[in-house]
Amino acid sequence: MRAFLFPGQGSQSVGMGKALAEASPAAKELFQEVDDALSQNLFRIMVEGPDADLTLTENAQPAIMANALATLKVMEKEGGLRLSEKADFVAGHSLGEYTALCAAGAIDLSTTARLLKLRGRAMQAAVPVGEGAMAALLGADIDKAQALADAAAEGEVCAVANDNDPTQVVISGHRGAVERAVAMVKDHSIKRGVLLPVSAPFHCPLMQPAADAMADALGEADIRAPLVPVYANVLAAPIAAPDDIRQRLVEQVTGRVRWRESVAAMFAAGVTDFVEVGGKVLGPMVKRIAPDATVTSIVTMDDIEAALGAL
Repeated sequence: MRAFLFPGQGSQSVGMGKALAEASPAAKELFQEVDDALSQNLFRIMVEGPDADLTLTENAQPAIMANALATLKVMEKEGGLRLSEKADFVAGHSLGEYTALCAAGAIDLSTTARLLKLRGRAMQAAVPVGEGAMAALLGADIDKAQALADAAAEGEVCAVANDNDPTQVVISGHRGAVERAVAMVKDHSIKRGVLLPVSAPFHCPLMQPAADAMADALGEADIRAPLVPVYANVLAAPIAAPDDIRQRLVEQVTGRVRWRESVAAMFAAGVTDFVEVGGKVLGPMVKRIAPDATVTSIVTMDDIEAALGAL
């Protein structure tokens, strides 16, 4: 069995998509469709930067989605790949869940782009800059991370945001609480705590205003049943009903990204082949979660050609 995976925020880089668009009219067409949907020249920011503009959450989220789906579209248009025939499941990390839903036909591309633009803006606006923070805990499992977050909270928000793999958990919340947690890592037998260069504390209760905004937008969005089941971040289980998809995407804004559990559940369900489309971030996590799994990461045209030959 096989799962296609789609990366989340942090996988953006200036120049992304340029080689794909130059090599494939299908990719160029997709980038133009996203630009048209957003009434913005996002592709120029992807290709030329500056990095500060691309890193803005409202740009990074649709850009990462567009790059991954352009990669997939090249595989479909020029390699004859059909996702519904080659994938048993799809999943994405945080914003990547929207990419996965679009890839599986549950949400059209223009709607996905607009939802992610709104999601980025709403998440940025939910907490004033400087009041929130996130930190990666290296050498931490979920139990150690939760104990540390509880100890550091002291009446503020400090929550486990991303359970990425058995060695990396991300916490999120009020800046003071997250900084206390970083200072306390040794007391909880955690190797290191590293503050992340993010502009807002994602996937924690402080994001509730953004969750409310997404509830309104998703309530009006046309969502269909996906061609293949999509693993929801907040459930670590597959979903397919449109109303369930809406609910879980709203919960995801404030909820934990249960990536480790999602990959482990897919592996337990019989998935042995994981294909990361548009990034090389999730593959190493998958190998730490399911060492016996086969992982392929597809970014370049050479990667696409090699993957098409193997799939």
